[in-house]
Amino acid sequence: MSETQSGQATDAIRHADILIIGGGLSGAMLAAQLMRLPGQRQVLVIEPRAELGRGEAYSALELGHTLNGNAARMSVDPDNADDLTQWLTEFIAAGGWPESDEQHVPISELFPPRGMFGLYVQQRLAEAKVAGLVIGSTVEHVRAEVVDLQTEAQAVRLTLSDGQRLQGTFAVLATGMFPAARTPQTESSGLNAAALDPWDVAAMQQLDPQSTVLIIGSGLTMVDAVVSLEQAGHRGPIEVFSRHGLLPHVRRQPPAWVDFLAEDHSIRTPRQLLRELRRHCREAIAQGIDWQAPLDTVRAHIGRLWHQATDVQRRQFVRHVRPWWESHHHRSPPLSAEMVERLHGEGRLRIQAASFQGLEPSTNGEVSIRIRRRGEAHTTMVSGAALINSSGIEYDWRRVARPLPQQLLARGLIRPGPLALGIAAEVDGAVLDAEGRPAERLFAMGPPLRGMWWESTAVTDVASQAKSLAARLATPRPV
Repeated sequence: MSETQSGQATDAIRHADILIIGGGLSGAMLAAQLMRLPGQRQVLVIEPRAELGRGEAYSALELGHTLNGNAARMSVDPDNADDLTQWLTEFIAAGGWPESDEQHVPISELFPPRGMFGLYVQQRLAEAKVAGLVIGSTVEHVRAEVVDLQTEAQAVRLTLSDGQRLQGTFAVLATGMFPAARTPQTESSGLNAAALDPWDVAAMQQLDPQSTVLIIGSGLTMVDAVVSLEQAGHRGPIEVFSRHGLLPHVRRQPPAWVDFLAEDHSIRTPRQLLRELRRHCREAIAQGIDWQAPLDTVRAHIGRLWHQATDVQRRQFVRHVRPWWESHHHRSPPLSAEMVERLHGEGRLRIQAASFQGLEPSTNGEVSIRIRRRGEAHTTMVSGAALINSSGIEYDWRRVARPLPQQLLARGLIRPGPLALGIAAEVDGAVLDAEGRPAERLFAMGPPLRGMWWESTAVTDVASQAKSLAARLATPRPV
């Protein structure tokens, strides 16, 4: 795939039909869908990383950092649920992943390393690029960061970090996720400056193997951090602090269950959903069936339920249900879960329900933080050789101290989404400006639409959105 490297500033403006801002999973899948549609179009994907298709999620190269869903759940082809399984079958047959034998399950039930999944995305994009060339469409990777965006009556203009300027008929915000551990924030607590990257195994290898490590957050990023520490040779205590002290459940492969939400559209509120879901889970357990079976049927309906809910209902869900929803729904891959359970059983890993209150000065080379344990009024100081921020994803764009989100907000081109989750948009992805007016030429997809659909980060969500948005951009409405 051709790539434009960062160069010197120029007064020339490059033109394209579609400008995709972000080249992770969202941007790569949108480009792939556009290449397969009739008609000629030039697409530029602006992404500062050296490769497209990886983004934050799939840049990890350690084999221990795996997907949290099995192959049958992670196809990037919305028309073929077995696409990843088929790709893995060929990849393994060619000797690409000999360690897969250790999982002792069918290929469809394997949990591939995230770096390997990135290869799969790249290959599907490369195949789409070849298909596009046949009909005269092209995709080009522009390696830079978008620092400003302006809309005009007939075009969108971008300014890049290297001084380049691009102009397109449409632009798409496919910025992916902003991991809290790697995202500068407008109101910083200094946590990231003092913390290790959860995926930086090399940095963890510099620690005293027997030292104490502190982790803020107990979700899937924490699981990754523990895997990183193990691979780095760390053997000391690990202290984990999160508000509710909940761990992700392990992902299992339950049998099919009746899709009760498809049969009963009277269920509309979070309270109604929880009541009915609990009833089905109790019924499943009484029949000797895994409770994850009823829960997994809910996944396909979350977008509809969230979108039709009122803001009051959404707030109730976020405040009272979200921690349990995250721990039960966003589950850990089996091998990682086994590691966490083993360390917990050995007493090396401790989970405490406590909130992070801030950093404390330290003069002995350690990192000290102040926490407040759940149910206690006073705070406590704890120290360790290292600190890891595993608090998940930053969805509030007002807190993201990166040039493009700040400029879009300052220009009034975007507005926060419901509950300040991502940004607001129409059902077709057209971004809403500060006054609530839909843009004609600026769209969004994937994680930025978290507030619209709640679950807008999973591979299948992104793949489905990419297909729909590509069709919308390929057949623009009359002006």
